[in-house]
Amino acid sequence: MPAHVLILGGTAEARRLAAGLAARTGVRVTTSLAGRVARPGAVAGEVRIGGFGGAEGLADWLRAHHVDALVDATHPFAEAITANAARAAAATGVPAVVLRRPGWRPGPGDRWYDVPSLGGAAAALPGLGRRVFLSTGRLGLAAFAHLTDLHFVVRSVEPPGPPMPPSTELVLARGPFTVAEETELLRTRRIEVLVTKDSGGEATAAKLTAARELGLPVVVVRRPPLPQGVTVVADVAGVLEWLGLSGSLEAT
Repeated sequence: MPAHVLILGGTAEARRLAAGLAARTGVRVTTSLAGRVARPGAVAGEVRIGGFGGAEGLADWLRAHHVDALVDATHPFAEAITANAARAAAATGVPAVVLRRPGWRPGPGDRWYDVPSLGGAAAALPGLGRRVFLSTGRLGLAAFAHLTDLHFVVRSVEPPGPPMPPSTELVLARGPFTVAEETELLRTRRIEVLVTKDSGGEATAAKLTAARELGLPVVVVRRPPLPQGVTVVADVAGVLEWLGLSGSLEAT
């Protein structure tokens, strides 16, 4: 029976890892997606959709499907999933690793305001600008719903549900976006301040470059802490090394 690797996915790194593992002999790879996006991108190997039912449900799944290694490659802000994965791995003895791309760091010319949460971002906004580009995902808009004097431009892959700020303009689009595209959006919508989560990586960093070039302030929501004791790697190569697999990712 091939070694079975379960990837908790949804990120570009998760898809790249799945492609690299699926191309190897002797490895069975399953990627689990939360199902929050109706049309996720293509993923190599086996795919399951939906939650597990918390840490106990995930532990049961690991046992029932004879998983040999668990890779948490979820979004850096998927705090509950990461906590459940750590608990399930500890309960079952399945080796686990967290794949987290490095966070963003400000450079020369950046005007960043670090906040610990979406609520902190909402509290900081009234003093920074009235027209806001809110690039924090569609599930956290409730934190800004009380800001009735501000106009929000919200971009997401799928329409968000209520509650949301009363003055909200939706932009439905799937990235990645170029610096030129982000600059055009910020200019045409007359954006005065950008709000983003510290997702890290290059795929969504163009908006930060555009904001810097336009001299706009950026409110950055910092990542939640990881569970104590978890093993963390920064890239797909680190996961392959942790798995004891050598070779390039040419197949990906």
